[in-house]
Amino acid sequence: MKLRNLSLYFLLLAVIIVACSPDDPDFIPVEDRDRTEQQTTDKALILEYLQTHFYNSGELAGLVNPEVEDIIIDTLLTTVPANHTLLIDAVETRTTTFEDTVYEYYILKINQGGGEESPNFTDAVRVEYEGRLIPNFEDEIDTNDEDSVFDSAVTPADFNLVGFGVNGGGVITGWQRVFPEFNTAESFTTGPTVEYNNYGFGIMFLPSGLAYFSTQLLGIPSYSNLMFKFTLFQSQVVDHDEDGIPSYVEDLNGDLSTFDEDTDEDNIVNYVDPDDDGDGVLTINELMRTEYIFNVGDSDPILATNEFELTRTVDMGVVTLTTGTIVDTDMNGEPDYLDEDITEDYSEDN
Repeated sequence: MKLRNLSLYFLLLAVIIVACSPDDPDFIPVEDRDRTEQQTTDKALILEYLQTHFYNSGELAGLVNPEVEDIIIDTLLTTVPANHTLLIDAVETRTTTFEDTVYEYYILKINQGGGEESPNFTDAVRVEYEGRLIPNFEDEIDTNDEDSVFDSAVTPADFNLVGFGVNGGGVITGWQRVFPEFNTAESFTTGPTVEYNNYGFGIMFLPSGLAYFSTQLLGIPSYSNLMFKFTLFQSQVVDHDEDGIPSYVEDLNGDLSTFDEDTDEDNIVNYVDPDDDGDGVLTINELMRTEYIFNVGDSDPILATNEFELTRTVDMGVVTLTTGTIVDTDMNGEPDYLDEDITEDYSEDN
């Protein structure tokens, strides 16, 4: 099932939790620590937690489409009970570079998800989740106590993975890294409620540097390590500036950020700039057009590399799909939409 072809209207929300305001007389700013040093501390704390806690793996394996609240994590006292698994033995370790710092984070993949789609790091996703603090050992925090939950969505909620930045809200960096590792639901049924089947399901364990770092939020102290139990139901490719280039493609240097590309140096980053090279021809008009006509119910055409859907209309059972393809007219290695010397306007051919 190609979820991106559904008529989904994602409400592009952010993982926004009310923060203390600088105008609040009780607000005390926290000085940023060295990120590398903080990551060393955070890694040790997270590993200690993973080595001393287990989860109900056997019970979850016996459930069809388990939910976030079905995951139970307990503290290891002597030995791991039967049908349970120590977290450190189940998680997958990942590394990423963010803010010139190498971070280690951990993913527990309880179910990969049976859908054909995996979100890109700038896409919209539909999820349920529960966020809790990963405690320091000196902290008196019970991670099964409902009071330790700082944020949750018990019904499907929609988020924009683009990251904190211009246009579209955004989420913490850890979410951008983890959700693309999972697949969406294999299928769903509609009725009074939408029921999803065989969806991505797991837990992420994030250091503070991939979360809110020094920022103080309601229920989240500065430099908090976080864990999120989650389900991933659906995803949709997002083109934030509607220029025909999906936002993930506008990450030209492959650093999983759209905030450091500004081709025409106009202080508007490419993923929200409708004219990326500043040549006076809109980016969407510098894409070569192709039109496909087919019947409703037929499979979509397989698009070429760097070919993206621009418009789709349905009339009397006939689908008209118009695409735009990135081209390099002068073959200098720079696509037309990023080359200010090329001003070919393909929209004039229609």
